[in-house]
Amino acid sequence: MLSKRPVILTGFIGCLLISLSACANSTNSEALERSLAADPKLKDNPAAFGLPSQNNSPNETLVALPSDFPSEIPVYPAAQLQEVTPSTSDPNQGQTLRWTTSDPSNSVQTFYQKEFQSNNWEVLSQPTETTETEEGAVPPTDILVARQNNLKVTVSIQSGSGSNSFISTPSPTPATAANSPASSAASTTQFTIQYVRDGSAAAAPSSSNSEVASQPTTEATTDKPGSPSQPSVFTDINKAPQELRQYVENLAALGVLSLNSGGSKSNSAAGEQFEPNKTITRRQYARWLVAANNQIYSNSPGKQIRLASTDVQPAFQDIPRSDPDFPAIQGLAEAGLIPSRLTGDATAVLFRPDAPLTRENLILWKVPLDTRQTLPTASVDAVKQTWGFQDAGKTEPKALRAVLADFQNGELANIRRVFGYTTLFQPKKPVTRAEAAAAVWYFGAEGEGVSAQDALQSQRQQSQPSATSTPEPTPSSSANQ
Repeated sequence: MLSKRPVILTGFIGCLLISLSACANSTNSEALERSLAADPKLKDNPAAFGLPSQNNSPNETLVALPSDFPSEIPVYPAAQLQEVTPSTSDPNQGQTLRWTTSDPSNSVQTFYQKEFQSNNWEVLSQPTETTETEEGAVPPTDILVARQNNLKVTVSIQSGSGSNSFISTPSPTPATAANSPASSAASTTQFTIQYVRDGSAAAAPSSSNSEVASQPTTEATTDKPGSPSQPSVFTDINKAPQELRQYVENLAALGVLSLNSGGSKSNSAAGEQFEPNKTITRRQYARWLVAANNQIYSNSPGKQIRLASTDVQPAFQDIPRSDPDFPAIQGLAEAGLIPSRLTGDATAVLFRPDAPLTRENLILWKVPLDTRQTLPTASVDAVKQTWGFQDAGKTEPKALRAVLADFQNGELANIRRVFGYTTLFQPKKPVTRAEAAAAVWYFGAEGEGVSAQDALQSQRQQSQPSATSTPEPTPSSSANQ
């Protein structure tokens, strides 16, 4: 019986072929052909067979960063911007940016935690994991909130496939995961970045919370940093540490601290808030550094920092020619006083103008203007032996050289004048405005430098009608105060 099955099967196939040939020209042939043809839906949806779909190519339309996106906010390198939404509370204060990345959410979390910590952000809220309490399990939070000066940033990770995803999403069953066109979405992490500037600090430069407030009805004159300026009258200098008040007072009288972005000077007759204990930004310190040096050395053109022309190629990507502080910051870069591509530092492509100034950068930028020569070779051991800093190893190698050179200035060393006696340098700690003022109060080596008080005395002598000569400021006892 088994041996007859091949014969029967062959006969059946033959009969079928004969039937098809016989009705090839009949109306039934079309119906039979349609019944045996491939489903056209499968052609349009090959994903049903697990094949890639040609119609599901990724969206190639790129969303651009907003023009007001703060440069100090770190951007996750493997993320793509999908959407930009203005703030619902105040469109002028900030926006919400939605990003996607194929990396797990815990990678995004780690990136922003490290970036905020290393760049001296104040972390207000950290993501949490699920915790057990007497009332039951407390779900995790997915929000990281940080603040830097008046800028507040909220990073919310909405979904992800990482082991530490903050918000879990339903996973497809094994039977449908392979055949589901949305299965790849489960491996996509979405997160949003919302930034907002608090209060009136995000408003126009005439705001009362700007670096040096100007009266709305007063038209400020515009001059270059370092040019003669009217003295500033601050009403809160008494809030500065006692040891630093004289430095602020002298520089205010010299007109250095009245300089805003671009060198404009505000009317300070009615008194202003200096905010001595507020953190100073890199932009503000660069501006003061140029202004103080050029004012103190107003009679010595060879020691002044030349302001850069707006026709030159910018040294930093985030300081374009249109930036009001471009002449001062670019001038420091072209003089080789701050690290940039001009000094051969390929990593210094961003200046980060609104980031807090750290102690190591304060010394790194200032000491070359004291020594007026190449910084010495330095090591961690050399700094420990001279200064006795327990945390010398946390200082960047470039800054180590400036720290060691500063020690050679004896009692007029910037570190001694600004921070007093200390066995901890704390190189990453933000600098206050009063501390920055103390640093730029004096320029030069011990016994050869000039202070802001010396410059003030020289100005008074020049303004006296009976004066027959205008001697250049010379070192005085004020330098040792």
